[in-house]
Amino acid sequence: MLTNMSKLLTGDLLKILCDMGHGDTIVIADGNFPGETMGKRVIHMPGIDATAVLKAIAPVFPLDVAYSEFPAQVMEMTDSDKAKGLPEPAAYADFKAALNPLYPDLELGKIERFAFYEKAKNAYAVIMTGEERIYGNLLLTKGVVL
Repeated sequence: MLTNMSKLLTGDLLKILCDMGHGDTIVIADGNFPGETMGKRVIHMPGIDATAVLKAIAPVFPLDVAYSEFPAQVMEMTDSDKAKGLPEPAAYADFKAALNPLYPDLELGKIERFAFYEKAKNAYAVIMTGEERIYGNLLLTKGVVL
């Protein structure tokens, strides 16, 4: 067992995070995301919401704030969901709040649904969570440690 880190960070997940290089991306996905279809490497964390996974990862995973305009990106709501009057997903605010202590000026980028899927296909890994909220998906780009 390790100290001073989240117990959600399993050996398999830590290896993936460590093996990733600058510019590699990882997806924290909700329970509806087609992770097995999209992911080269898939970690399953059922029963754990996406925000809890983000809070566990954030302290050990440097975001690419120096070289990427949006090192944290969410799946944008579809036009049809906007037309239905659905409010902005609560997951967006939760993701921003989870990252705020480390990156107070960070703005989340928004990517159209199918463009998000294309980026996910090229991601280093996908973490499948038990997140039940729609649009509970986040793509993170790894930065450099200076």
